[in-house]
Amino acid sequence: MNDNLFHQASLLYDSGDHRGALRKYTACLKDTSVPFQLGELGLIYHHIGNCLVKLKNPAEAIKAYAQAASDPSYGELGALNNNIGMAYASLRDYENAVAHFEEAVADPNYESPYKAYMGMGNAQLKLGRSAEAGIAFREAALDEGNPDPAKALLNLGVCFMSLNRPQDAIASYQSAMDFDMSQDTRNRLNASMGQAYAAAGMPAEAVEAFNRATSDAAYALSDSAAVDYQRCVAELSRSGVDMSDADMSGLDVSVEGHYFDDGPADPFFYDEGYEDEVASMPGFIGAYDNEDEDRFFNATEAELEQWSRGLAKQDRKRRNVGLKVLVFFIIVLVLALGAGVFAFTQGYGFPTQETVTRELFADPEAAEQNLFSQSLSSSSISSILSPVVTDADVQIDGINRTMTDSTVFATAKTDKGGQITYKIEMVRDLIGWKISGIELYFPSQNA
Repeated sequence: MNDNLFHQASLLYDSGDHRGALRKYTACLKDTSVPFQLGELGLIYHHIGNCLVKLKNPAEAIKAYAQAASDPSYGELGALNNNIGMAYASLRDYENAVAHFEEAVADPNYESPYKAYMGMGNAQLKLGRSAEAGIAFREAALDEGNPDPAKALLNLGVCFMSLNRPQDAIASYQSAMDFDMSQDTRNRLNASMGQAYAAAGMPAEAVEAFNRATSDAAYALSDSAAVDYQRCVAELSRSGVDMSDADMSGLDVSVEGHYFDDGPADPFFYDEGYEDEVASMPGFIGAYDNEDEDRFFNATEAELEQWSRGLAKQDRKRRNVGLKVLVFFIIVLVLALGAGVFAFTQGYGFPTQETVTRELFADPEAAEQNLFSQSLSSSSISSILSPVVTDADVQIDGINRTMTDSTVFATAKTDKGGQITYKIEMVRDLIGWKISGIELYFPSQNA
C-alpha cells in the first residue's frame, strides 16, 4: 500500500474534506506500485465507506464496507457491521440494520459493542419492538467501555414507558442521574422523569422533575410533557397544595428530543444517520393499577376431618375382611394426603406453574380465556399480554414458590432470534395457578 497516499487521505478526512479524502483513498487503492500487505485492502475500503457516509451516500458506503469485510485478513468485522447497520438505518431499512448490529455485537474482537447496541435499540424502536429495544439499551448501559451510559439508561426508560411500566422507567432514569452528562441531556432526562412520575400517579414528584428540566430557561417541554405538567399542577391545586410558585415558563415552545447516540467519531464509526425521526412514546395508561387480591386454597381442619370420617367409614365396612389390608390402605392414604398437603404448602399444584407458563407462550391470544386470574379485567389482561411473544419452546429459568403465590422467570425467543426474559406472577386458584401479572425482567435492574 502506498503509505504516502493513505496518509494524505487521512489528513484530508480529519480536516473535513471528505470528497478529497475519497479521491486519495481511491487513488491509494488503485496504486499497484507498492504491494498490499495483509488486511490493507480491507482498511482502505473501510475508510472509503466512512467517506461515503460523510458524503451522504449510505448505499455506496454499504458496498464499500462489504468489500472491506470480504478481506479475510482485516480484523474489524464488528466495526464494519456496526457501520453497515447505521447505513441501513439511515436508509430506513431497519430489519437489515438490526441484523448487522447483531453481527457486530457477536464479534468478540469488537471493542465498542455499546455503539452497536445503541444502534440496535434505535432500530428496534423504529420497528415498534419496545421490548427488544429495551434489551439492547440495557446491554449498552452495561458495557464498561460506554463513555455515556446515561443515554442508554434514558433510552431504556423510554422503552419502559412505551410498555406502560412507569415505575421501572423512573428507576432507569434515576440510575442515569448518577452519571455526568451535558445540561441539555440532563434537562431531557428530568422531563422524561416528570412524565414517568405523572404516569405513575405521583404529581408532586412529577412537577418537581419538570421544574428541574426548565430551571435554566434553555429547555422547553415537549407538547406531551407540557400537558402532563399542567395536569399534575391542576391535580395538586385541587388537593390544596399551593402552586402559585409553579414555573410555567417552559410550556410555550415545543421541543422535539431524540434519543440517539452522538458517540465520538473514530476511524471505524460515524455518528450521522437517522436522527431526523423522533422515537415516539405511546400514551401512558394506568398499567400499575393493581386491583389483584391474593386468592389461595387452604386445607382446613374441617376438610381433614372429613377425610378422617371417610377413612373411618371404610374401616367399619371392612373391619372383618382383611384388616391388615385396610390398615395398609389407610397408611398409604394418610401418606399420600400428607405428601399432598406438604406439596401444597411448598407451592406445588395442578396444573403446575411450568404448564401454565408454557401454555401462555404457546398461544398468548388463547391465554386470555383461561390462564388469568378472574380478578383481572379484560383491558388489564390485554395490557399485561402486550409484551408477550409466541414461543412454543419457552425456557423456564426458575420458579419462586410459596403456598399462595409464585413467580416464574422464563426466556422466550423472538421471531428474529432475539431473547426476552419475563417475570410472571401467579396466584393460587384452588389447587392450580392463574396468572396475575407479567413483566419484562432485566437482571441488571434487579441485581
